[in-house]
Amino acid sequence: MGTNGNVARMSPRQKMINLMYIVLTAMLALNVSSDVLNGFSLVEDGLNRTNINVSDRNTAIYNQLKKFSEKNPQKGKQWYDRATDVRLRTIKLSSYIDSLKLAIVKEADGDDANIRDIQSKDNLEAAAKIMLNYKHGNRLKASLGEYQNFISQYLTDEAKRAMVAKALSTEDFAQKGTMIKTPWEIGMFENMPVVAAVTLMTKMQNDLLFAEGEALTTLLNNIDAGDVRVNQLDAFVIPNSKLVMRGGKYSADIVLAAVDTTQRPKIVIDGKVLPVNTRTYELYTGKTGTFNYTGYLEVPRGDGSISRHEFKSDYTVIEPMATISATMMNVLYAGIDNPISISVPGVAQNAITATMTNGALKRSGDVWNARPTKVGAECVITVTAAIDGKSQKISTTSFRVRKLPDPTPYIAYKDSKGNEMRYKGSRPFPKTILLSTPGIQAAIDDDLLNVQYKVLSFETVVFDSMGNAIPETSDGANFSQRQKNSFRRLSRGKRFYISRVKAIGPDGITRDLAPMEVIVN
Repeated sequence: MGTNGNVARMSPRQKMINLMYIVLTAMLALNVSSDVLNGFSLVEDGLNRTNINVSDRNTAIYNQLKKFSEKNPQKGKQWYDRATDVRLRTIKLSSYIDSLKLAIVKEADGDDANIRDIQSKDNLEAAAKIMLNYKHGNRLKASLGEYQNFISQYLTDEAKRAMVAKALSTEDFAQKGTMIKTPWEIGMFENMPVVAAVTLMTKMQNDLLFAEGEALTTLLNNIDAGDVRVNQLDAFVIPNSKLVMRGGKYSADIVLAAVDTTQRPKIVIDGKVLPVNTRTYELYTGKTGTFNYTGYLEVPRGDGSISRHEFKSDYTVIEPMATISATMMNVLYAGIDNPISISVPGVAQNAITATMTNGALKRSGDVWNARPTKVGAECVITVTAAIDGKSQKISTTSFRVRKLPDPTPYIAYKDSKGNEMRYKGSRPFPKTILLSTPGIQAAIDDDLLNVQYKVLSFETVVFDSMGNAIPETSDGANFSQRQKNSFRRLSRGKRFYISRVKAIGPDGITRDLAPMEVIVN
């Protein structure tokens, strides 16, 4: 800035200007948006609720296998034992992930840390220390690979096997701006804020529960497939499913093993005789809960006497449920298309419809795009599905609508290999590349959002040999000739600032962006 004598002769106005640029430089370090961190907290809460619902569904399927095994060990025990192995493996791996989440939060907040109330959400070192320095990332990667191989042996459907493999994939991947693949554990946890790392690991637990559910469903279907063979006459109740949504239809087959097909049995349930030549018991459900029924089956013997076989069973009616989640985060941003995933367990995608308040909801294949209009108001998405020929309301979910966060200004250029790169300041930048670039751009590119903004204007501030700030105005988004002339006079190691950046996004709002420090190399 000059000699001590020059500093002493500096005017109060000049001192204030220099102090302002010191403050702006410090602001550059605040590169994690609080909106993004809070968004991860909302995602974490939503995933935890979804995990509870999916876990309850898996438990219900597991209990069906258990009851069938108790009633018919010869046919059901092998499937129940396999289901037990699936449950234990899933619980063990999920518990390990829970321990890693707690270790990361304790590393950031101390021994009194609460995973439900993370204080140091933006801590960028805790996750890397636990998962990379202590090698837990490698162990988790290996455990997920072993679990995927284990669970795949129970999935006979190739499409489901591929879906599970994709959900549990730990393959290395190339990050934005580079062609070189990054190891899975580094890409997941290096420079990752604590709240983001915890949310990603909760998503892994969601994937485990999804894989467990597919395996348990396959095992249950293997029981119902084919004939039930026993060494004596007995009556069996074979339901299509013991879990029924309210408004749906409960259906069960009443059969007698080894029966003579020329002798149709008589079936009585709760005192009512089923029609002749009918072995299917059907009824429509009107309320939730667990319901029991009993009956008996009669078949004539060769000597004319009647052989009677008692049976009993139960079914559970649950409220319809739908899974609605924003694929970017658990908030919606006004003015852009927000990808939304909507599904109803047991219902095909083409039988699902959805509407939204405070905006428009459009469908593209199996993906929905929500475009809210008013910031600050809620969007309510209502899901309707056709079940057993009847259309019924399944679920409603509310999302908060927020304004898009401010983008980051950058200078676009290509490296020696022709790769598109983005310089965002605070590190040396070749002067030759600087002089060849037309101007600056702005975008949100934080791996959750990818939104381009249009730069309207900006200002560069270069300091002369006396420490005086010399501002120059841009030509829209491009460097003006005066700005480029000032760049040419800069020697190696000098720096200047790009400030007063104004940009407009797809939401139509003009933003004043944070300044950028450029170090000339």
